[in-house]
Amino acid sequence: MSAPPRVIVIGAGPGGLASAMLLAASGCDVTVLERRDVVGGRTSAITTPQGYQFDVGPTFFLYPRVLEEIFCACGHNLHEEVSLVRLDPQYHLIFEAGGDLRATHNVAQMRHMLSAIDPHDAENFPKFLTDNRKKLASFQAILESHFDGPLDLLRPAFIKAALRVRPLSSVHDDLCRYFRDPRTRLAFSFQSKYLGMSPFQCPSLFTILSFLEYEYGVWHPIGGCAAVTSAMARIAESMGVRIHLSEEVTSLTIDDKRNVRTVHTDRGDYTADSVVINADFANAMTALVPDGLRRRWSDDSLSRKRFSCSTFMMYLGVEGTFDDLEHHTIWLAKDYEEGLRDIEQRHCLSANPSFYVQNACRTDPSLAPAGHSTLYCLVPVTHDTGSIDWSSEQARFRTLAMQQFEKIGITDLEPRIRYERVVTPAEWKQDFGLYRGATFNLTHNLGQMLHRRPHNRFEELSNVYLVGGGTHPGSGLPVIFESARISSRLLLDDHNVSFHWAGQTGEAAKYATRGAPKTVPLETLARP
Repeated sequence: MSAPPRVIVIGAGPGGLASAMLLAASGCDVTVLERRDVVGGRTSAITTPQGYQFDVGPTFFLYPRVLEEIFCACGHNLHEEVSLVRLDPQYHLIFEAGGDLRATHNVAQMRHMLSAIDPHDAENFPKFLTDNRKKLASFQAILESHFDGPLDLLRPAFIKAALRVRPLSSVHDDLCRYFRDPRTRLAFSFQSKYLGMSPFQCPSLFTILSFLEYEYGVWHPIGGCAAVTSAMARIAESMGVRIHLSEEVTSLTIDDKRNVRTVHTDRGDYTADSVVINADFANAMTALVPDGLRRRWSDDSLSRKRFSCSTFMMYLGVEGTFDDLEHHTIWLAKDYEEGLRDIEQRHCLSANPSFYVQNACRTDPSLAPAGHSTLYCLVPVTHDTGSIDWSSEQARFRTLAMQQFEKIGITDLEPRIRYERVVTPAEWKQDFGLYRGATFNLTHNLGQMLHRRPHNRFEELSNVYLVGGGTHPGSGLPVIFESARISSRLLLDDHNVSFHWAGQTGEAAKYATRGAPKTVPLETLARP
């Protein structure tokens, strides 16, 4: 009997952890190397001595089906490992142009609220759901398959799906078929920011993002999204995966057949049969793989690619509670499109930026001391192009952000702040290893999707596989988990390892989250 494949996973983000779980379940010998002192990458937590806890990055947990199936494949039930609460309302949208919307998965209630904006739009809401249900069904196989070249576009399933998704249209253009009020269109298109893109540029396929929220829910994991990656790490280790924290990969030994043979860290060397890269793609390439070995993804080529926006973050531990502030609140500026141009084209800071605030303690009081709150405040900004000196702009932009927050009723905030951390694109770049500080990786325009994105079986190196937002299918937790499944299947096939993952043929259906919300008594969540 041959020895199991030795797999080194670089990065303990959600994609790397999902890969480690699936590969270990299939008999591989797996080691995960993580440069930071916690698992999860941006899906980790900031914990403070004062007792506050914040998610670093993702706060919207969507479409749990993929992760349910990954847990099931490893003999576990996601819902026994993590408590998920379905939010209703999903979020509160406040329009500077007038009006607001507490989005709900209850179709009748949603139609009633939309009628206050435009009765025409309310009537078309069910059709939007029906059409996007069909769109997702037709494109799901595409999102679950790898793409190695243009010939893969000739698959019958892809051709059929492409006719439905209208690939040359944008999200905004597609929504104009259903909704005529600009505010309604914003309510169903701001989700393109999950990809770091403008709805005016994002391909129309991604109207499925808002559909997924209404069909499958917006969920809060008790303990934050970091509770999910912590559970994944715990299960991976129980399966024999070795996770090494605070151990940065410094270089790779690559042989003349373009195989990575040794992974070098600041602590030691690791021999590999295959390597899974979960680190930020562009940053990992420029740091670990010599430019001369990269033909398609050279330094020059990467510099000409389009990257997503970045974010200006404020993590605030605050004395007092915000009983009138929903779990998720998004304020949308009247000049929303101009703000997007500032971010994507002019690369400057907007005078009237849209923003997002999470008041997680409304649902999960365990995240702060009794009588206190955590506010996670996000303002989309341009990635690092050299046009903004954050060392001089940070204080001014913080003041502007605080003024913006007053527009959703967050007043008298400054004297109640007991903890504060600010993260700018400069910190995303330096501390989190994100190329140009682009928090959502490569954009998802037509020139950077499917086979034009870095391949799951990486085309530049013979035994390297990619997972995460920088490969197919793209950014966002559900598709990052899917990238782990795609890449893991390819790796196992290449090693002639037979595998069967329970849950891939419906065994996980009994754990499905679609349906009635799961509720958790709030008194069980409060700190002693």
